[in-house]
Amino acid sequence: MVDLKRSLVVGLRLRLRLGLGLWVLFLLFSLAFGQSGNHTLSLWDERVALLELRSSLGLRGKEWPIKADPCLVWNGIECENGRVVGINISGFRRTRIGKRNPQFAVDSLANLTLLASFNASQFALPGNIPQWLGLRMQFLEVLDLRLCGIRGVIPSSLGNLTALSRLYLSDNTLTGSIPLSMGQLSGLKFLDVSHNMLTGSIPPSFSALGNLSLLDMSVNFLSGSIPPQISSLWNLQVLNLSSNSFSSSIPSHLGDLRNLIDLDLSSNSFTGSLYPDLRGMRNLQRVVISKNFVSGTLPANLFSTLNNLQVVDLGHNDFSGTLPAALLTLPQLHLLDVSSNNFTGFLPNSTVITNITGALFNLSWNMLYGHLTPVLNRFSFVDLSGNYFEGKTIQLNASFDRNCLQNVPNQKNQSECASFYADRGLEFDNFGLPNATQPPTKPPGKNHKNTIILAAVLGGIGVIVLAALACLLFFLCCRKRGNRSQRGNGAGPVPAAGASTQPPGNVASLDLSRVGDSFTYQQLLQATGEFNDSNLIKHGHSGDLYHGVLEGGIPVVVKRINLQSLKNDGYLMELDLFSKVSHIRLVPLLGHCLENDNEKFLVYKYMLNGDLSNALFRKTNPEDDGLQSLDWITRLKIAIGAAEGLSYLHHECTPPLVHRDVQASSILLDDKFEVRLGSLSEVCPQEGDPHQSRITRLLRLPQTSEPGPSGAPSPSTSYDIYCFGKVLLELVTGKLGISAASDASIKEWLDQTLRHISMYDRELVTTIMDPSLIIDDDLLEEVWAVAIVARSCLNPKPSRRPLMRYILKALENPLKVVREEHSGSARLRATSSRGSWNATLFSSWRLSSSDTAAAPPPAYPQRPEIGASGLKKVDTSGSHSQSQGSGKNSGGEHSSSRRRHLKDIFPEPEPELQDVEKQD
Repeated sequence: MVDLKRSLVVGLRLRLRLGLGLWVLFLLFSLAFGQSGNHTLSLWDERVALLELRSSLGLRGKEWPIKADPCLVWNGIECENGRVVGINISGFRRTRIGKRNPQFAVDSLANLTLLASFNASQFALPGNIPQWLGLRMQFLEVLDLRLCGIRGVIPSSLGNLTALSRLYLSDNTLTGSIPLSMGQLSGLKFLDVSHNMLTGSIPPSFSALGNLSLLDMSVNFLSGSIPPQISSLWNLQVLNLSSNSFSSSIPSHLGDLRNLIDLDLSSNSFTGSLYPDLRGMRNLQRVVISKNFVSGTLPANLFSTLNNLQVVDLGHNDFSGTLPAALLTLPQLHLLDVSSNNFTGFLPNSTVITNITGALFNLSWNMLYGHLTPVLNRFSFVDLSGNYFEGKTIQLNASFDRNCLQNVPNQKNQSECASFYADRGLEFDNFGLPNATQPPTKPPGKNHKNTIILAAVLGGIGVIVLAALACLLFFLCCRKRGNRSQRGNGAGPVPAAGASTQPPGNVASLDLSRVGDSFTYQQLLQATGEFNDSNLIKHGHSGDLYHGVLEGGIPVVVKRINLQSLKNDGYLMELDLFSKVSHIRLVPLLGHCLENDNEKFLVYKYMLNGDLSNALFRKTNPEDDGLQSLDWITRLKIAIGAAEGLSYLHHECTPPLVHRDVQASSILLDDKFEVRLGSLSEVCPQEGDPHQSRITRLLRLPQTSEPGPSGAPSPSTSYDIYCFGKVLLELVTGKLGISAASDASIKEWLDQTLRHISMYDRELVTTIMDPSLIIDDDLLEEVWAVAIVARSCLNPKPSRRPLMRYILKALENPLKVVREEHSGSARLRATSSRGSWNATLFSSWRLSSSDTAAAPPPAYPQRPEIGASGLKKVDTSGSHSQSQGSGKNSGGEHSSSRRRHLKDIFPEPEPELQDVEKQD
């Protein structure tokens, strides 16, 4: 027994000696090799900082095990000489507890004084970038915060990170302008702030970023012009300013960027000609200027020296003239898009260059003509549709639709082609043109004497008819005044389809060449899986909507119209509309299928985010049971986009067009939440104007919302405005279904809600605001302003609702609606400085007649008046016509003119609403 105990003690001693020896060896190894490489952490403060960071970010033990050495075991930790120099948590996941309240909590980074790189891309960091980050991280060289959910403004302190070479802030919700201090980052090589909500312009201080190689500011709300200082960025290789609101002309100084490889200015509002001299950019490989308003011709030698060009996209502009031969023969070209311009003339007959595999050429929807030339053979696929090419086709993989080619289906008719060539003094070769019809013959000559006699007789009859009509109008106006008290002034129901205008009699009367492609029924069956129920989006009032995918992977929405059940020609009205109007805020119609007698099909571009009724609250993760609400910036963007579309219909179309189905389900949203108005089968011309002058109202029949002979109300833009007011309330309150509900079903809710919208009290709106919105004071002012606009739109009297173009101005400048600019006080009010357009918005809600008498007339253009002769030209010179008739107050003509402007643009609410507001 004693021997057993002795042997155990000896064994224990040996184990202790062995363990001590191994520990000494590990210590010696650490001392020998711990001064270089990624080895043990020597500074206790940094270890504590990493543990604090692990806790504040809620990182899992799988990536950062708490008992292990960070430099040896932790993922994404880089050490040098026992100090932390790099942290990469890109794509890490939080613990279950960390997911409950994720924040931008990285305060412990301040203790990692030698940190050179921090990469948190795709890791949730909701919150603002702290100011101290730019004050205490002096050695930081790389800061990557892409896709982190960051909000707020870019702190000006980041300008102190003078060692910074790479700064990535893209795919967040950053707001405000880019700070001037960013120009202090002289060592910066990569700057990416794309896919945010930044405003303002490019700071001129960027001229100091001489080492910058990449500048990506795409998909923001930046505006203004490109500053000349940007030409000093000699090392710039990538410049991406796409999808912003830059305007003016493309500056010539861009041609000084000699090292540029990629230039993208697409989806802006650039105008003028293509000024930059690209010939010096010998390294340029990609230039994209599509979807702007650039015009003029392309110089013949503009692309002569750019032999490295691979992508040229000039589509959807206003370019004219002929296509330069050098453009079509660039040796490295893979994509050339000049579609939807005004290019004309013959194709260059240049020497054919060897075909490049996969090269695409899109010259659709221009005015090119003549015969097809061999230069097209160098491209793998060519889209020639929508031009006037004649003669025979060549062996080519191409789309030939809507041309004047021989023996090719779906071409323009002979009459149109012959007229086009005759206008240019050219002879049209119409041999073999399919479906050709003989051009109209010249009518035989008529006796001029008989014509004069006939004109005199008709003129006399016309005078008699006009006199009788004037008497009838006078009688009806007198009757209207006598019965005025018996007529309602409410918004009225939705106008019935077809009540105001006659649709085209049949498909033959439409110009289908202007309404997209012609699809076959078999193509649509294949695209929608034979209209499988799994692809059904919804049952619309004008047809069933299906999701589909065309050949080539293009997603579309197909509207299936059953004429046996619907019994209307709404699809003809919609086709007629698309053949006459075009705007970026209208849903793109890609084509149609009209070959079946009982069913018709319209094909639209697929909107990734659906409509507003589904997108206001949406799932961001299929595995998550919760819904995420659209942030306020996106909601305001949607409101502005919808107002732009309606303003186009109301004010830029002649005659004005009425949508008649404005609701959340009609507001479609693409992948960037840009608005496209849908449900256009009800659109029709306006029959009256609730904002007309007294003289015009006196000379017109009863109209607006009052029933006509058919029993249905006449279509009016004021009805669209009323419905748009309900959409704005939906955005403010988050209450779904308001815009789709009838007035009777939500009357009580509207009455209660409008009581909480007051221009005298900002905080009242918080009682009706969507509780899911997270906003600061500035955004609360915007919510308040939009609520006030909504209340104005919902005025019970159609004649007192604002015009859509002024609603658009108010939404584009919401803070100007509720901030007083001419006073040194920061006190909020529902007016602005006198003489500005927004001074007229809501001042009529609070000003009495005596207040108005002393005020000068506002400086904004008069509204147009619609009379018997149609739309009159608006005076934008700044002068103001005198008020028609005498004013009712003691201020004379001066006050009366201003009073009339106030009522026209943002009219006074009803007396009962004023009483409610004063009580509030």
